[in-house]
Amino acid sequence: MRNPIKSLGIGALAFLLLQALSVNWVSASERPPAIPDLSKFPEEFDGWQKTREDPIDDATRKTLNFDGVISRGYLSPDKKVDAGLFVAWFQSQSSGLKQPHSPQVCLPGSGWIPQVTDDVPLNTLLGTIRVNRYIVMNGGARAVVLYWYQSPRRVMESEWAAKFWIVPDSLRDHRTDTSLVRIVTWATQPGEQGNQLATVAAQAFGEKLYPQLRQWLPR
Repeated sequence: MRNPIKSLGIGALAFLLLQALSVNWVSASERPPAIPDLSKFPEEFDGWQKTREDPIDDATRKTLNFDGVISRGYLSPDKKVDAGLFVAWFQSQSSGLKQPHSPQVCLPGSGWIPQVTDDVPLNTLLGTIRVNRYIVMNGGARAVVLYWYQSPRRVMESEWAAKFWIVPDSLRDHRTDTSLVRIVTWATQPGEQGNQLATVAAQAFGEKLYPQLRQWLPR
């Protein structure tokens, strides 16, 4: 009898190998877009106001290896919600050395313990998109993390979907640029009520953020 886990592992390895070969083949004709100046990303939109820049240390920069970044905090129009925003943009994935790192890997490595993993909608002016929700704890702190992968053509929840679409999109557009978008809000109330309030706050921010990102990231 075939081992389904082993078969799945072989299939995943074959897919990654095919992806690498395809993207490397396209790289000769790749036309990467210019690097956007994300330091000029709006400090205010739809009532959300920038409150701080969150510095990124050299070791983290080297690990993530991004080409453009936004790392800052925003305050909601009613002054009640602080939303942390992190956007890592990658100009090209053709070398295999620059790709987004899933928060489901990075956050546990930083001591955050996952409690809930699912997805939620963002009802934006450009339509509804679905994004990952990740509820994590570290000591007494609890946070709601929304994240997604955003390419010029689409928004993707799954890391595997993001990898899959590299091939057809690179064949069609001769580019492999992508970004990881992450929003963090804090649960200040206990239990499920706190999770829900923090989720609603993160969704409210994400719904205003997404149209801005569509304007600022290369199309």
